[in-house]
Amino acid sequence: MQDNHTPDGTAFHTGFIAIVGRPNVGKSTLMNRLIGLKVSIVSSKAQTTRHRVSGILTDDTAQFVFVDTPGFQTRHQNALNRTMNRTVTQSLADVDLVYLVIEAGKFGPEDEQVVALLPRDAKVILVINKVDTVADKSSLLPFIERIRGAFPFAEVVPLSAERGKNVDALLKVSRTYLPEGPPMFGPDDVTDRSERFLAAEFLREKLFRLLGDELPYGMTVEIERFEADGGLRRINAAIIVDKPGHKGIVIGKGGEHLKRISTEARKAMEELFGAKIYLEVWVKVKSGWADDERALKSLGYD
Repeated sequence: MQDNHTPDGTAFHTGFIAIVGRPNVGKSTLMNRLIGLKVSIVSSKAQTTRHRVSGILTDDTAQFVFVDTPGFQTRHQNALNRTMNRTVTQSLADVDLVYLVIEAGKFGPEDEQVVALLPRDAKVILVINKVDTVADKSSLLPFIERIRGAFPFAEVVPLSAERGKNVDALLKVSRTYLPEGPPMFGPDDVTDRSERFLAAEFLREKLFRLLGDELPYGMTVEIERFEADGGLRRINAAIIVDKPGHKGIVIGKGGEHLKRISTEARKAMEELFGAKIYLEVWVKVKSGWADDERALKSLGYD
């Protein structure tokens, strides 16, 4: 493929695609569905994605580098959320194409704030997700026409990321908007993130999923040790909470929460890494970390 052409002689296309939208519209689910593998963590809790994560899909005609961004934050104005919002705006400036993801039948002030961030000259595809949840499908057409007036969208693609419905159509239309050029990553690469980073993300996802509404907002994960030895990974991880009272929530009665979180995170890592995982997890209190720029940088928030 290095000659920039596909097997049938047409030009090969490569480009970056930012996936943006308010929290909880299904951005991470969409990226995982597009590449066919889970590299971005998913939960029903807002603010699950806190970093810029890239997923890579390569076929015979193109290489798509999807950039999953945090949901644009409007409710909490601490240093963590300012960092997350900066990640969104920087991603928009560095890509060839943008997916603005909204939820079918819902377009409110938070969505409008994301639209306001879009560069007017950007190529933007409006992705209307969760169409499977709309009982009256005839309501989608007037909804789409209303949203079209908010921005000069290049295309509109309704789909269901959860069920995979119409995702192929999104890929097909996206290919035409990517520039010609050779692939930037290997044909088998699925993400630009390290196993160390992904280990922290998978552990954080299990915290979101298993603790639900109990989970304190001021929580993150730090990998203190990561050693790869052939088919074995030795990982020591600290779950960092903001207040001493949150420590007991994460650990649970008799350590049951922490044990279950660790077990499920280990299984997810073994599936993605294709390796045996030895995982040790503990909980630490670091007050005020989410509003401390220096602490955020030490924890990997750019």
